[in-house]
Amino acid sequence: MRTVYDRICILFIEDVVNKISIMDEVQLKLNEQKEGAFKIIETDEQIGEMAVSIQEGVLTAYHTEVLEKAEGKGYAKKLLNAMTDYARKNKLKVIPLCPYVHLQFRRHPDEYADIWLKEQAEG
Repeated sequence: MRTVYDRICILFIEDVVNKISIMDEVQLKLNEQKEGAFKIIETDEQIGEMAVSIQEGVLTAYHTEVLEKAEGKGYAKKLLNAMTDYARKNKLKVIPLCPYVHLQFRRHPDEYADIWLKEQAEG
């Protein structure tokens, strides 16, 4: 027979596992014109999105948005990491038109130097 403590521990572990699996669920959805978004979907609800397009070896990040109820939980950073991982794996340069992405690139220039197409984003 499980004690109350055992049940609480099981619920806590299930909650942690659910949160980890949710945070790992970033999907890229692109249309035929290679326009679309990196998305985080939790229980049939879109929690966050980073709108992007890909043309001629360049990924342009336009906008990042996370639901208000999900702010402060690392979702925007998760989207950023997914986008930069994708860019590196596909040998793409990034134009960070999105204010959030541009801010992160400016704050951590060494981290993104290999993919940042500065001339386009600054000019």
